[in-house]
Amino acid sequence: MENRYLVAKTVDGLAPAEIELAIKEYFNGSTKAKKVLIVPPDISRLNSYAGPLVNMLCKHFPDTEIDIMPALGTHTPMSDREIKKMYGDLPHSRFLIHDWRNDTVNVGQVAASYVQEISGGVMEQGIIVDVNKRLLDPTYDFVISVGQVVPHEVAGFANYTKNIVVGCGGSSMINQSHYLGALYGMERIMGRVDNPVRKLYNYAVSQFLSDVPVIYMLTVTTFSETGLKVEALSIGGGDELFAETAKISAQKNMTLLEQPLQKVVVYLDPEKFKTTWVGNKAIYRTRMVIADGGELLVIAPSLEACGEDRENDRLIKKFGYLPQHEVLAAVSEDEELGKNLSVAAHLIHGSSEGRFKVTYAPGKMSKELIASLNYDYLPLDDALHKYDVDNMCEGFNVIDGEEIFYISNPALGLWTTKFRFNS
Repeated sequence: MENRYLVAKTVDGLAPAEIELAIKEYFNGSTKAKKVLIVPPDISRLNSYAGPLVNMLCKHFPDTEIDIMPALGTHTPMSDREIKKMYGDLPHSRFLIHDWRNDTVNVGQVAASYVQEISGGVMEQGIIVDVNKRLLDPTYDFVISVGQVVPHEVAGFANYTKNIVVGCGGSSMINQSHYLGALYGMERIMGRVDNPVRKLYNYAVSQFLSDVPVIYMLTVTTFSETGLKVEALSIGGGDELFAETAKISAQKNMTLLEQPLQKVVVYLDPEKFKTTWVGNKAIYRTRMVIADGGELLVIAPSLEACGEDRENDRLIKKFGYLPQHEVLAAVSEDEELGKNLSVAAHLIHGSSEGRFKVTYAPGKMSKELIASLNYDYLPLDDALHKYDVDNMCEGFNVIDGEEIFYISNPALGLWTTKFRFNS
């Protein structure tokens, strides 16, 4: 097989027939594979086009034993209903659960000197690389990592090697890499390929997982009035291919405005956003466009918890979302938080650092709980009554004389001002 294959963006997006042809051409001659592991995203990445891709792959390998292990990271395992919604009629018996606490093995350690070098000294400790043991199973002819390249708060752009060492990773890599990103600063990372966390992920895979026969299948998607559009598809491997795909994502998924916004309203799809762990993408992806003293309103009909993991949920509720200096103090003083650095990173990411107000309108969380997280509260019915999410257009709207900027899906992009991004 070729090492790389890129189906470039088109004006109208890629049709399913074009994508099937790309799969056929790339995997030509490999249909005799006896066993394949597919690593796609979970329901929180519903708009990745991973559902159709996995079905196309299963169709292309009709006589191959195929296991499917969603790259959960610390997310809640997919329910049967979610599998059905995202992956259609594929047998549920094919789906494996990645248990980040118990199913991982240590494959090496990134030296403290390298971590210090790539981070500019913000972190000076070694990082253990721990991944799901199934990735090392020699009976798999290859591992196909499927996912979406889109601006991301921890890795700059999502997917590629992150899908392997975090999506299928263990507590050490998840905790340390997220904390590294938080210390370095998410606003220095989002929308950029060249950053310490991405270097860490790429290095870990190249140094400790080079024998794993991984093939990456990466999409860039957008959403329009006609539905989900696949702007680009790349298949293969290598940092250059990922960088090319991320460049297309930057063109398609980033909105750079001239002036900051006073009020942003974000809607969280009930199917995908049930916790602040995932739902706070509303904060991450808009923070660089909100004016000092502005407001972000997050309308979240299915919000019912903080963490996707029970222990993470408890710790988030224990501390609430705090400015960075307060989280750093808590990490040094509280043993529990010190051992769960991905939670510490999440607390930093979810704070506006006092620069703007964050208001949540949740469907299944109390006013008292929202307040304890250091957010403002608005009843869901009040929010939906004032802001009709079915009739507002993407971007600027005027509601009762108030200009707001509406975003229906924060997971599909990054919104910033040109000045803030470039500085």
